[in-house]
Amino acid sequence: MQQSQYAVGIDIGTTMIRCVVGHIDSDTGKPTVVGVGVAPNSGMRKGVVANLAGPAKVIDEVLGEAERMSGQEVDEATISINGSHIISSRADGMIAAGGADHEINEEDLLRVEEVATVGKIPANRETIEIVPHSYRLDGQDGIKDPIGMTGTRLEIDAVVVSALVPHVNNVKKAAEMATVQPHGIAPSVLAAAKAVLNEKQIESGVAVIDMGGATTSVAVFEEGDLQFVGVVPIGGNNITNDLAIGLKTNPEVAEQVKLKHARAVARETSEAVSVKHDKETLQFETADIDEIVEARLEEIFEGIEKELKKAGRSGKLPSGVVLVGDGSHLNKLSDFAKEALGLAVTIGRPTGFAGVNEKVEQPEFAAAVGLMLLDADMLTTGQVGHKKGTDSGLSGGLKASKGLLARIFKKFK
Repeated sequence: MQQSQYAVGIDIGTTMIRCVVGHIDSDTGKPTVVGVGVAPNSGMRKGVVANLAGPAKVIDEVLGEAERMSGQEVDEATISINGSHIISSRADGMIAAGGADHEINEEDLLRVEEVATVGKIPANRETIEIVPHSYRLDGQDGIKDPIGMTGTRLEIDAVVVSALVPHVNNVKKAAEMATVQPHGIAPSVLAAAKAVLNEKQIESGVAVIDMGGATTSVAVFEEGDLQFVGVVPIGGNNITNDLAIGLKTNPEVAEQVKLKHARAVARETSEAVSVKHDKETLQFETADIDEIVEARLEEIFEGIEKELKKAGRSGKLPSGVVLVGDGSHLNKLSDFAKEALGLAVTIGRPTGFAGVNEKVEQPEFAAAVGLMLLDADMLTTGQVGHKKGTDSGLSGGLKASKGLLARIFKKFK
């Protein structure tokens, strides 16, 4: 089998790394999940690499697991990036396209995107994605796709997603240390959106909230386009740590308490619950657990609300909020989120792939599946960039795929 028949997504989270390998059907172009790998991560803090050896080792481990399942050796993938350094901003630009009979082509779009970002994004930031909202051609507004139209002056209004260069390079280096060449890098919350949203939601207005171990990421979509990306530097690990401190126990026991007995909405009456640890049975009161969990959730959702206000969409999303990530498993979280944000709330489960795999159909696999789907789209459309050299920056293939995410989101089946 040729490498081009396989799409690979690697979600590099602070606490876990997940890998999904999909075999691309040559007729439909739709991937079938054939390999899955997952393992606890180390060497990262709040979404960014603190020690290269940690994630590199775990990437190698999860790839090995996915390779054994799929029977396919993996050396290329689309990978995720996370952290509060990821931001979105509005940008515009204008170019002289050509003579009066000039037809707008792909090269013109790339040129106007470059004009919109060069000198406007700080030198220490890397443009991860450019999402065109609209174009103007010779004064005509509201154009979604100007390809083939005739005109001389082309303008763009776009959202630019950027990340700090050192953090981007370190994620790339960690993958390369595990002998994986990245086809592209996408923020985990955008990859998750690819796997859980449909065209109707993206058109009417929706937010995806990726609740990870150390960060909570927010992406807002409306009118068919990405509108905003933001990251709150708090996650599920903070709840575990709070329980460890509040219940005067160790983090391992606190994690068990969180998974088995925690609730996002406080119970009316308190009762004793027990957890077994090292041949010992420990007891805790649900009133204490609920109080600790509720306090931290209030902080997390205040942060989410703040990001929605930055996007100008607080309480104004008809399709509501879709929760993904490990944190979305917390009992009664949908009820808490609905009350906190004043919006409809659902738990997102990945779709868009063939085959049945219970593991990848869970919300914590949304980003990994989305990355695999993005990788499949790049491979089937021939838009995987050509590698140029081995420098540590985002060169060659990664830069060649800029803007791809925006175009892929416009091609929902």
